[in-house]
Amino acid sequence: MARLGLLTGRFLNLRSDTIRVLTAARTYCSSSGASARQRVNGVDLFYEQTGRGDHAVLLLPGALGSARTDFGPQLKSLNKERFTVIGWDPRGHGRSRPPDRDFPADFYERDAADAVDLMKSLGFCKFSLLGWSDGGISSLIAAARSPDLVHKLVVWGSNACVTQQDVDLYNAVRDVSKWSARMRTPMEDMYGAEVFARTWAAWVDGITQFIKRPEGSICMECLPLITCPTLIVHGEKDPMVPIFHPQYLYKHIKGSRLHLMPEGKHNLHLRFPEEFNKLVEDFLEE
Repeated sequence: MARLGLLTGRFLNLRSDTIRVLTAARTYCSSSGASARQRVNGVDLFYEQTGRGDHAVLLLPGALGSARTDFGPQLKSLNKERFTVIGWDPRGHGRSRPPDRDFPADFYERDAADAVDLMKSLGFCKFSLLGWSDGGISSLIAAARSPDLVHKLVVWGSNACVTQQDVDLYNAVRDVSKWSARMRTPMEDMYGAEVFARTWAAWVDGITQFIKRPEGSICMECLPLITCPTLIVHGEKDPMVPIFHPQYLYKHIKGSRLHLMPEGKHNLHLRFPEEFNKLVEDFLEE
């Protein structure tokens, strides 16, 4: 592992780029569709639903993200005749508040359970998962723990462990007061400036806590348990998730595929929505 001192310059150069890809989603809006709240595991979860196809697909957003901010092009443009697409706000995210978001040691497992139970409560007995970043981590856990329910899995910008390099990347963007106003404003509009700053710092602490586990595992033990067809997508210019993470997923999820997007960054599904949506549709329809 490279020493922090040797990496500091790189992180400073990456900071603005990292913040940009983490927050660029926030200008997108979904197309109109049904929206409601569903009581699941003691909380009211907000969700949006579009399409009328037989294949149900749940979209799992990234850190502090929501269906509307993180998946506008997917809610709008994924084939509505073939898919029923559900976007949701995990507990403490967006419009699934209260409660406020917190980050106990099992917060990814909690999101995974909420996601599966939401779909079951909506009447879907089989569904696919599309998980971005934090949502991808929860998707990996859900697929491992509910193999009879998860039809197919697509993840991108996700990792099964935390290394010191990751911790340094997270800490480089901890202080939101150092973000540009353009980057902060959309999230402050959603949460309020004080709550956003506090919750973002709590997220950094929440994900860095895994460095204390053996091998920094978040969900490494889940990967061999995933039996559904799995597509791992990675942007080769992702400043937040080094390429060894998708390579690790590919190696340890039996029969999985790894698709690299040379110009993709962390938010590749928003930067290149047509390419991404076609890739996903083709995979889901196989």
